[in-house]
Amino acid sequence: MFAVYSERVFARLFVLLPCLAIGCHSGPAQPAPTFGHRVVNVYPHDPGAFTQGLAYRGGFLYEGTGLHGKSVIRRVELTTGRVLQQALLPARYFGEGIALWKDRLIQLTWQSQIAIVYNRETFRQEASFVYEGEGWGLTHDGKRLIMSDGSPTLTLRNPETFEPAGRIEVTDAGRPVRYLNELEWVKGRIYANVWQSEQLAVIDPRSGRVEAWIDLTALRGQLGPHGEIDVLNGVAYDEAGDRLFVTGKLWPKLFEIQVVERP
Repeated sequence: MFAVYSERVFARLFVLLPCLAIGCHSGPAQPAPTFGHRVVNVYPHDPGAFTQGLAYRGGFLYEGTGLHGKSVIRRVELTTGRVLQQALLPARYFGEGIALWKDRLIQLTWQSQIAIVYNRETFRQEASFVYEGEGWGLTHDGKRLIMSDGSPTLTLRNPETFEPAGRIEVTDAGRPVRYLNELEWVKGRIYANVWQSEQLAVIDPRSGRVEAWIDLTALRGQLGPHGEIDVLNGVAYDEAGDRLFVTGKLWPKLFEIQVVERP
């Protein structure tokens, strides 16, 4: 289930998941278990990037950043953090989450209710979509786009028209999970960064239940002295290499992590 898991974690999950799926008790629903992490590799990251969306494909990271007048999409060399290509959004837009869909890159905007569609190779704008409400995070399951807006509700969307195609109500122990932000599809699960926290929620897309939490609190202590560091935000998965990457807004480092049991 988890990207780059240890054998011990896999064994524990093998026991837990049937209970998480159907319930192994007659009392109230129990909160999802929390796992830790181990840092596998550390890579440079632009400390000026207000990271809002992150994705990985073909050996490169794709990143969307925010702030009015500074929002961009970019292609980044993983090992060096070097920006290979980028396009600046008009200053009226505050960039948000991104998703790679076929030969396109789709970027949300925060409050402008516009999703911008780019050619993934040239970064030339090809189209745009209009939606209601705020745009936060974006990913896809191979068939539909999955979008967050800061609420406990994830919206499924047609990737060709952006029309709504369903909803997922996210809960943990029966309680709605608010502030769902950056999203990534990992092995049949939705990984969601919860804004203003150092946690990733691992969500079953069928039920909306949080099956586990990944605690990334310790990463902040590895960033070194840097006055502008903001919150964790940025999750990308390398499917071919089974690697999970995380970073944050204005973070000088990007981490490849392995999910492990907490001490």
